[in-house]
Amino acid sequence: MYDVLIIGGGVSGVSCALVLGSAVNKPYASGKKIGIFTHQKTSNLQEALFNNAYGIAPGTTGADLLISSLSQLSALYPHVRQLPNEKVTAVSGQFPEFTVITNKSSYKTKSVVVAIGWVNTFAIDGLMDFVEPHKKAIPEKNRIQLKNVDHKVSEGLFVTGTLAGWRSQLAIAAGSGAAVATDILTEWNDGNQSQSHDSIRK
Repeated sequence: MYDVLIIGGGVSGVSCALVLGSAVNKPYASGKKIGIFTHQKTSNLQEALFNNAYGIAPGTTGADLLISSLSQLSALYPHVRQLPNEKVTAVSGQFPEFTVITNKSSYKTKSVVVAIGWVNTFAIDGLMDFVEPHKKAIPEKNRIQLKNVDHKVSEGLFVTGTLAGWRSQLAIAAGSGAAVATDILTEWNDGNQSQSHDSIRK
């Protein structure tokens, strides 16, 4: 049983995983089982070039960022299990026991974070009732989002990035993933507002 499974290895999903992973030494996060499905073939990052993203060297490509961010996650927080080459096809159940089904296996988890794109080919059984037109996209593009309030679709079910209704911008997606991570950390900490920061202070 996972404590949280993140569906999507793009900006918002990996951002969420990094923040959750960094809290490993917090008493309320100790022993939490975290996983992320890193299937990325449809990620918009594959064709992206970044010259205007805070903290990222100009000329960095999205394809390189996909590789480096997962390497960072693996190196710093190896307890976060990366699940590559699996496509999620269905999510069933409710908090505190969801079942996430992929093309290869099935997993039990207390919470789910959906961090994939806003294209109208979205097709995860069990989540289709939450689909609605994207409120900030050009109508002609037929973008979609999942119904949510401040990233929360239902108890234990979260959505990030463009699928949460945000615009497609790297900094926005990263912040969205981090916001969900801190909400989850707060839940793990019995509702006490929580976040995870690193510091150069000894």
